[in-house]
Amino acid sequence: MKTVILRSQALQGATASDLSAAVQYLIGVDGGGTGTRVRLSDRDGVLLGQGESGPSALGQGAEQAWRHIQQAVQAAAAQAGLGELDLSRCAIGLGLSGTGVEAQVEAFSALQPGYALVALDNDGFTTLLGAHGGEPGAVVAAGTGTIGEGLRRNGERAYISGWGWVCGDEGSGAWLGLKAMRHAQQALDGRAEAGALARAVWAVAGQDRATILAWCAAAGQHGYASLAPLVFDHAPNDPVAAGFVADAVSELERLAHALDPQAELPLALCGSIALRLSSEFSGTIRARCVSPRGDSAEGALHLVRSALQR
Repeated sequence: MKTVILRSQALQGATASDLSAAVQYLIGVDGGGTGTRVRLSDRDGVLLGQGESGPSALGQGAEQAWRHIQQAVQAAAAQAGLGELDLSRCAIGLGLSGTGVEAQVEAFSALQPGYALVALDNDGFTTLLGAHGGEPGAVVAAGTGTIGEGLRRNGERAYISGWGWVCGDEGSGAWLGLKAMRHAQQALDGRAEAGALARAVWAVAGQDRATILAWCAAAGQHGYASLAPLVFDHAPNDPVAAGFVADAVSELERLAHALDPQAELPLALCGSIALRLSSEFSGTIRARCVSPRGDSAEGALHLVRSALQR
């Protein structure tokens, strides 16, 4: 996708210099299916405060996304000792999951609460910007969801995976949780051996059909991702869990190869799952890896600074 840029009604006809003069604070937002992280800075890039709140993935609803973003923004402002921010003096950059669905972006944009400038892109792109400081590179990000992003040396963007937790996001926490739940259901049926992983899932979701079905109906992306730690915890003594971990490594390596077939770009691994699996990657992949310079919230600040200069 291209970065979506929105101005407040009051600044629709303003020049770039007028817009820049109106902005006192910059806000960077990293929003996914598990939580929202915000970084607040002044115009010179000096960090003033940070805040966190609940999930702001667009697939979970535009109203919830803005509610949690605003909660995290105000938490950052409070940490900075600023009180309630005047949004008309703020420019906000947002890296949110779910921006690939146009209707979700439109619903979110329609609820813009009055920021002077909004720059919206997917969380994979802001992770990329943060990891490589806006320079060419590639990122495999696997946490609650999975996405691969690349910025080629000619300025082109590459986008891999990120199809959503229901039918994609291979190698993610939600994907691992779904696999763990399927195995636990099969074990309850007698179709699979009830090992340590199956029993651990039962302890969380229930040990009979009705209770497990109720858990699954209410779980959502975050609920399934919460089962992923059980897979890692039991991988040393449960071959099924160990197999799921190996599957995740394989899927993320496939993503990295598809993202940059010629292996020309530095690669950063980001997100809790990718970082946990980093030592399991092949030597070829590890040789391309670099330490991220910054995170997705820092990338969102980079995004909004660039938008202000347009």
